[in-house]
Amino acid sequence: MAPRKYEQRKRAEQAAETRRRIVAATVELHRTVGPAATQVSEIAARAGVQRVTVYSHFPDEAALLVACSAHWRALHPAPEPAAWLAVADPAERRRAALRDIYGWYRQTEAMTANVLRDAELKPALGRVLAGGRGRYLETVHRILAETTGARGARRKRVDAAVTAALDFHFWRALAPLGDDDAADLAAGLIELAATGAPYGAPKRARAGGARRGRGAD
Repeated sequence: MAPRKYEQRKRAEQAAETRRRIVAATVELHRTVGPAATQVSEIAARAGVQRVTVYSHFPDEAALLVACSAHWRALHPAPEPAAWLAVADPAERRRAALRDIYGWYRQTEAMTANVLRDAELKPALGRVLAGGRGRYLETVHRILAETTGARGARRKRVDAAVTAALDFHFWRALAPLGDDDAADLAAGLIELAATGAPYGAPKRARAGGARRGRGAD
């Protein structure tokens, strides 16, 4: 190999390693203190570089956030929907999907809590989340809703139930049950939305019974 090409390759490898260290340092800070509290000086110190080096690799916040998101997703991939689609029974497909999603939430709880909290403070982070996690959960939402076969007004109820079931904070409320029981409970909510009696039906039934009782006196 010619000396010039060798030097170019070495520089490229060194640049890639520096970039990797910067991204890894940023991801760890996001996981522990959150994106909003992460400072470039802290990133540089953890990565063993100067602040100017961080900026030379990532000239703006959005570029660094995109790189961090890709790095995190590679380490903690979201559950693959194709596995659920292979489950023939719709009820079991719902439960399988929710069990996998809840297991993923548990694995990534600290990071997810931080980024969801700080997305309200950092618009660039919100855009990254919408383009990655948001689109993924839209796909999961569609799969779960379609398992019910609901249409019209009931589909609106199902969509609301699915949105609740996939909400990270909803999972945190159920997490002490364990992911299997939490998935069963959340799936039951979706099934109730699809097949349960309309809101207010028990009250109307009681009122009708009372009227019938008065007429018999």
